[in-house]
Amino acid sequence: MNEPHASVNLAHKLSQFDELWTQKNIADLNDYEVKLAKVKGEFVWHTHEDTDELFLVISGRLTIQLRDGDVVLEPGELFVVPRGAEHCPVADEETAFLLLEPAGVLNTGDAGGPLTKAAEPLN
Repeated sequence: MNEPHASVNLAHKLSQFDELWTQKNIADLNDYEVKLAKVKGEFVWHTHEDTDELFLVISGRLTIQLRDGDVVLEPGELFVVPRGAEHCPVADEETAFLLLEPAGVLNTGDAGGPLTKAAEPLN
């Protein structure tokens, strides 16, 4: 995906796309994908039964709604949604974050629907 021994500049990668709620794969780590996304508004409630999901906010503010309470993330903060936890990301302003999860995990988990998209490579 990237040149051998090349660093990945997150700000540069984020400048390469404007689409909201689309995950961009920027690196691979063993059988995991390191992905970037930009979001605004509310996503769909969904679950990943077989994997945890790491969110690291780069800019903006992200709320991870959980059935038993919300987690609010500011830039530089991360949260791991435990496998099987139903959740719904929400952002009142445009927010950029990094995701770390196994390759092939769909963004809408078990919910499916029109927002379901596989991660797209971003070179």
